[in-house]
Amino acid sequence: MPDAQIVTEVRHYTDRLFAFRCTRPRSLRFRSGEFVMIGLPGENGRPLLRAYSIASPAWDDELEFYSIKVPDGPLTSRLQHIRPGDAIILRPKPVGTLVHDALLPGRRLWLFATGTGFAPFASLLRDPETWEKYEEVVVTHTCREVAELTYGREIVESLREDPLIGEMVGDRLRYYPTTTREASAKMGRITTLIESGEIFRDLGLPPLDPAVDRAMVCGSLAFNLDIKALLEKAGLREGANSEPREFVVEKAFVGDGV
Repeated sequence: MPDAQIVTEVRHYTDRLFAFRCTRPRSLRFRSGEFVMIGLPGENGRPLLRAYSIASPAWDDELEFYSIKVPDGPLTSRLQHIRPGDAIILRPKPVGTLVHDALLPGRRLWLFATGTGFAPFASLLRDPETWEKYEEVVVTHTCREVAELTYGREIVESLREDPLIGEMVGDRLRYYPTTTREASAKMGRITTLIESGEIFRDLGLPPLDPAVDRAMVCGSLAFNLDIKALLEKAGLREGANSEPREFVVEKAFVGDGV
C-alpha cells in the first residue's frame, strides 16, 4: 500500500472520540498546526481520505491524530476500529493556516476550539516556538459533555511536566474548558461568554485588543464563523500564510459526517 504508515497506539475517550498514533515518514516535515490527508483503502480500491490536523508537535518521532467517530461515516466508521499494527494511508503533504507564520507578532495567543478542533492546538501547545513567541497563551475548549474534554485536559495538564517546554510554560498558560449540555464548572458556548464579557472577567483579562491579542480558531463551520465575527468586531483581521494578520481560522477542519 503506497504511503502506508503503521498504527502504534489507539486510545478511546468516549463512544464518539478517539486518538491514535502512527509511524512518521522520515521525509515528512511540517509546521505545528498543519494538517495532512489520512485514510484507508476504499471498497472500490481507491483511497478514502480526509484532512486531519496533526496533533503531535513538529519534533515528535511519531504522528498523533484526534478523531470523531461517525457510525455511518464513510471513513471514521472504519477508522475507529484500527489497532496497533494496522496500516493507514498518510499523504505526506502538510498544509494549513493554523501556523505561527500566518500571525503578526503579539503578546497573548488565544486558541479557540470545539470538539476535535483541539487537535492542532495539541500540536502548537507542545511546540517551543509557541512559548518563545507569546507571553501568555489562553486555551478555550468547548464540548457538549465533560468526558469530551478529557483529551484536551490531559494535554494541558502534561505541559508543565514536559521536559522540553515545562519550564517555559510556567504560569503563562490559561485553560478555559466549557460544556454546553452536561453540567460542569463552567457552562455555555464560548461565543456567548465572549459576547457577555464573562470569559474576560473569569480570567482577569482585558477584552480582545488587536494591538496585543492574536487568535487561532478550529471547530465546526458555524463556530468558526461566529468566532470570526466576534474577532473582527474587536478589530482583529483574518490572516493567511501569505498575509499575516491578527487571527487565523482552519477551513479544512473535519467534523460531523466523516
